[in-house]
Amino acid sequence: MMLLLSRGKRVKKVSKVKLYDTTLRDGTQAEEVSFSSMDKLMIAEKLDELGIHYIEGGWPGSNPKDMEFFELSRRLNLKNAKIAAFGSTRRAGIGAQDDPNTKMLLKAGVPVITIFGKSWDLHVTDALRCSLEENLRMIYDSVSYLKRHVPEVIYDAEHFFDGYKRNPEYAMRTVKEAEEAGADCIVLCDTNGGCLPFEVQEIVTKVRQEISAPLGIHTHNDSETAVANTVMAVFCGAEHVQGTINGFGERCGNANLCSIIPNLQLKMGIECISPEQLKGLTRISRFIYEVANLKPWPHQPYVGKSAFAHKGGVHVSAVMRNPETYEHIRPGLVGNRQRVLVSDLSGRSSVIYKAQEFGLDLDSKDTVVQKVLEDLKVLEHQGYQFEGAEGSFEILIKKAMKRFEPYFSLRGFRVIVEKRSREDEPVSEATVRVSVPRGGYQLMAAEGNGPVNALDKALRKALEEFYPTLATVQLTDYKVRILDETAGTAAKVRVIIESTDGRRRWGTVGVHENVIEASWQALVDSIEYKLMKDEEENGEV
Repeated sequence: MMLLLSRGKRVKKVSKVKLYDTTLRDGTQAEEVSFSSMDKLMIAEKLDELGIHYIEGGWPGSNPKDMEFFELSRRLNLKNAKIAAFGSTRRAGIGAQDDPNTKMLLKAGVPVITIFGKSWDLHVTDALRCSLEENLRMIYDSVSYLKRHVPEVIYDAEHFFDGYKRNPEYAMRTVKEAEEAGADCIVLCDTNGGCLPFEVQEIVTKVRQEISAPLGIHTHNDSETAVANTVMAVFCGAEHVQGTINGFGERCGNANLCSIIPNLQLKMGIECISPEQLKGLTRISRFIYEVANLKPWPHQPYVGKSAFAHKGGVHVSAVMRNPETYEHIRPGLVGNRQRVLVSDLSGRSSVIYKAQEFGLDLDSKDTVVQKVLEDLKVLEHQGYQFEGAEGSFEILIKKAMKRFEPYFSLRGFRVIVEKRSREDEPVSEATVRVSVPRGGYQLMAAEGNGPVNALDKALRKALEEFYPTLATVQLTDYKVRILDETAGTAAKVRVIIESTDGRRRWGTVGVHENVIEASWQALVDSIEYKLMKDEEENGEV
């Protein structure tokens, strides 16, 4: 297949691309992202498993952590990726062999070196403060010197698109210097992230007509077009793609490889990684969020938790008949999954879908479906939300089906928070009285680092004698949302708790004007959900 270019020339359509990940360098320039050397090693191994071809490890000499990574990376047994070091062209007025930055790049001992140089005459005169001709010599000298010492040199033409729009002749001279010096790939960079796709199309097309070396693309997301600009560059002949996992990067971030890879592979038929590796995309996205200690963006295309989530009743009804009606790809292709959310927007299809997920057999004519819908609308009007509390929703359905019996009854609880002086830490204590259908009665007290923690400990202490498996339950997340901000401290709150027993995770919800009562509701659902699941699996708890 051929692509028609603006001057009547034709080039072959790109059939495969090389992926160059810069999460460990550009990604760490994001405001909230920081990785230790060991973090970077773990991420490098995951990127290699994904099938990434180049992993940019950092800038040798800029900080001790990056050099430590390059030293430690020699122990990695990578199967797909090459480690690349990043730096700049030599300084003005000295030879490449004498330049400290160049020496540190070689000291990294990696097979690939990527250097950036100035393409925008404004940067040459105002940032470097040297002549335009000296900048050209810096590019040529740096690339040619490095090429004599390492197998592969990649040249990043920094600010190329801005430079081309201001002075196209000079911008082209800079990349031609890199090509003549022996650069293995010339990467056109939208460093300020201000270009739009039609500009990228025009400029990459013109460069492709004058440069024979392989072209790459490196974009930033300041105009929310980094992914689109990257895809357009590949459409116009770029065969080397730079970006970061989850779009991490300075300011608004870099081009997001989690969107670029499936766009190229699934939509354009361009080979990036194997289909089996593509199924690991969601997993590595969440892994890197975890290492960065950041909450994953649920609405992230392809890999976000909500990317294939359906809430409206009409949507759910159609998806149940044919997922293609509201899903642009099959979620499993990128390791994600379809989800149906329940809310006051839900119809019968949503309730039936969720019931099937829970292993419950309902049909649209069942009166239980209408009962659940009515309960759902009333509860959501009160402030309940079940999108992150599927444990509570399963209990709601089973109560409507009369297939749920409480595992204990509350006889009373009391929570005390005491602070003896301004300097002392507050002390929280909870007392819980419960009875169990088996005939047991317990009164238990516990201290905690807060009233909810104390209440949780006291409740579980009271029940563990009768239900020993509760010892495996841990709370992994606790969220409080104020539902009426105008009411101040008297506002109703929603509490969502996430729990785990080491094998599964579940969420539960409570709503009340009193945050302790809202927390109690969520805690009770969490414990009863665990006991219900144990009973289903084993016949007893």
